[in-house]
Amino acid sequence: MKLLWISAFLAFALDQLSKYVVIHMMGVSPFKSIDVYPPLLRFIYGENRGINFGLGDGISISVLIAVAFLICLGVLWWVWRNPQPLVAQASAGLLIGGALANVADRLIYGYVLDFLNMSCCGINNPFVFNVADIFIFAGAIGLVIFGQEGKPRKKGA
Repeated sequence: MKLLWISAFLAFALDQLSKYVVIHMMGVSPFKSIDVYPPLLRFIYGENRGINFGLGDGISISVLIAVAFLICLGVLWWVWRNPQPLVAQASAGLLIGGALANVADRLIYGYVLDFLNMSCCGINNPFVFNVADIFIFAGAIGLVIFGQEGKPRKKGA
């Protein structure tokens, strides 16, 4: 479980650090975007008040935070009850750290701060996301691929 906590901390810290650097140091705002590697990668300011890609806009912030905490607790409980290989523990940590980083945004700003935009091949992607979203997605995929049901821990273990 130690690897889970390390990967959760790193995911959380890298997301919050990336937002600080891009928004506060580089100055990305609703009025200023930065072409990093056009057209593939741009930094564009975004405020996500919903679940993902603006879906669920208008859902109470309290509900969104509660759902994120419940998901984190569910993943923790599952990993604790069913001992997992290291890669699955790291995946669980990425998912939890990313989810908690987005919770921190909701508590600090009232929305999730997004800034990454990727487009390619003449397709202009209107959506933005953040580093936490990458960790959540990678963690979920890692759990699907590497997670094992195994034998549950015995009571008292």
